[in-house]
Amino acid sequence: MSSKLDLNKELKSLFGFSKFKGDQKLIISSLLNKKSLMVIMPTGAGKSLCFQLPALLSEGTALVVSPLIALMKNQVDVIRGISSSDGVAHVLNSSLNNSQVNNVKNDIIKGNTKLLYVAPESLAKEDNIEFLSKINISFLAVDEAHCISEWGHDFRPEYRNLKSILDRINNKIPIIALTATATSKVQDDIVKNLGIKNAEVFKSSFNRPNLFYEIKQKTEDVNRDIISFIKQREGKSGIIYCLSRKNVNELSQVLQLNNINALPYHAGLDSKVRVKNQDMFLMEECDVIVATIAFGMGIDKPDVRYVIHHDIPKSLESYYQETGRAGRDGGEGHCLAFYSHKDIEKLEKFMSGKTVSEQEQSFSLLDEMAAYAETSMSRRKFLLNYFGEDFDELKGEGALMDDNMKNPKPKKKVNDEVITVIKLIQHTKEQYRTKDLVAYITGKENNLLRSHKVIENKLFGCGKEKDSVFWNSLIRHLLVNKLVEKNIESYGVLKLNDISINYLNEPTDFYISENHKYDSTKTISISSGSKPINDKGLFKILVSERKRIAKHKNIPPYVIFQESSLEEMSLKYPINNEELRNINGVGEGKAKKFGDSFLKIISDYVKENEITRPEDLIIKTSGLNSSLKMFLIQSIDRKIPIEDIASNKGLDLNDIIKELETIVFSGTKINIDYMINDFFEEEQQEELYEFFIETESDDINIAIEEFQDEYEESDLRLYRLKFINDVSN
Repeated sequence: MSSKLDLNKELKSLFGFSKFKGDQKLIISSLLNKKSLMVIMPTGAGKSLCFQLPALLSEGTALVVSPLIALMKNQVDVIRGISSSDGVAHVLNSSLNNSQVNNVKNDIIKGNTKLLYVAPESLAKEDNIEFLSKINISFLAVDEAHCISEWGHDFRPEYRNLKSILDRINNKIPIIALTATATSKVQDDIVKNLGIKNAEVFKSSFNRPNLFYEIKQKTEDVNRDIISFIKQREGKSGIIYCLSRKNVNELSQVLQLNNINALPYHAGLDSKVRVKNQDMFLMEECDVIVATIAFGMGIDKPDVRYVIHHDIPKSLESYYQETGRAGRDGGEGHCLAFYSHKDIEKLEKFMSGKTVSEQEQSFSLLDEMAAYAETSMSRRKFLLNYFGEDFDELKGEGALMDDNMKNPKPKKKVNDEVITVIKLIQHTKEQYRTKDLVAYITGKENNLLRSHKVIENKLFGCGKEKDSVFWNSLIRHLLVNKLVEKNIESYGVLKLNDISINYLNEPTDFYISENHKYDSTKTISISSGSKPINDKGLFKILVSERKRIAKHKNIPPYVIFQESSLEEMSLKYPINNEELRNINGVGEGKAKKFGDSFLKIISDYVKENEITRPEDLIIKTSGLNSSLKMFLIQSIDRKIPIEDIASNKGLDLNDIIKELETIVFSGTKINIDYMINDFFEEEQQEELYEFFIETESDDINIAIEEFQDEYEESDLRLYRLKFINDVSN
């Protein structure tokens, strides 16, 4: 059929494009000639057009299997937008009621519908199989085809049944499988499962030269770093990925509090809210979407300028697909991911319920993701190598577009160490994965090595003068440069090849840069590079002002503002009530009662010393969980014993006291007299009052030392709450 059509003319007429991208024209011609195809094309390269245009030009209805309702909706909207009839494209999934399903089927019977988007679960229903077997189907398009493969990053078991379902409908129609991410193993699995062994394979380059890749260490200040990053790109569209719904909700709330136009998106939201948020993002009524991984599949928004991973993804395929949603128009696309060992450990724990083989696959995928985050080599070379593509890290397109190439680490010659690794793989009969081989070289036993009784072997610990970071770096370089290979089917066992043996016979100079060392104990802000230092001059002035007010009111200075609050003021320079309320330990009550003179001092100090305030540091937070705060205040109003309050929330006494401290220290007044009367005799209350009114500091350790074993720490903290509440709030 394609020989009779002017495809360029049809492209311009239907979609308004003047020319095809890459292999699009060849793919469309092949599909129109009834050939089955395997298409591997990066996000943004125009996969959808490869089945949309031939569907519009073919007789009958094309079936498009798609994993997400949101994806289907977006693509149906696009096709309806270029047609005079809404019947040209439909979805058939669980979101439709019986009346809507009947309307869809009527349009198909009349020949109005050229594209029918179905979820695999809907396709498997008996009444749908019966209906589809009676109509003229032009071809089957399997979108996001990596979902078929158990080795893919987003395996969906129901995808495995597509071939058997199709055989019941019509086993003679051509199949086009499309994905943006498929290693050779995943590709083979897709072809085999769909029964299209003779399919033409079209594989575009995975390189997205306009994308800049960057990894930063994730710390407790990750929200601050994200806000700072977004503020520098004000008005630009971005997507932030989190692994949990909880993180999505919390981060979107923090962004909103900091005047960033952000909305959440995850499966736990009401479907209407989800659709509304997605549409607002597409219509540019919202700048940032904070989402779980489901968001963005097939979403046609070309001008997303950044993709942030708040949590490291489970695999490089996921990472590649999600970062691929940036810069689809060829413009700027910044891909920033935050990485920490804790996230990797958390993901490993999630695997505990899986079968052994599933765990091995997941560990293998996660190991590659961690290796990418920690590598100091060209991230683009690493990524493309993973998908079986060579890349010149010096002259290739986009070669300098990552943090490692922008700020390269020094390289060192490691010829002898290369020989050590190759000889050890040879000596151990090619049976170990990277982590086990590194343990062998560094002389650190693990369960596998212990079972193999290698400790007596002369090569055990042969490289212990260098740490595991070095050996991991070296093996990663050897893999990328093809001096060793990784057997995917045996979950990453290292194997030698002809290049390995040639190197032993004729060594050449081999240079590497060591991996980044991410310190899991670090909690400093990555954006600052070191612990923020407060303004000592301002701090002294604020301490003096606190002392003046304390003397005037005849109360201890710490009752006004704690020292930590003054330190934060002298770091962030708050100059209005809203900013002061967001200083830890201040809150609305204290800001109103004591704030005016402090704000005047800070404002005058900033003007006199011509200080540029670090606005990116003034991050507003939602503070204490509002529902818990309300529960605590209501429980106290009802005079419920503190032990019962703790029990009702599944918390221990210290947790409840800590939450109450957050409330009281920020200036909110609560009446806990009934608790105090339960815990302390009248004489004890007088004794404690005298201590807290006279002491210079609210440091609880001073009180513990003063009273020795007379009171528990929790008792002293509880009375301190009453004291500050009565005297200050």
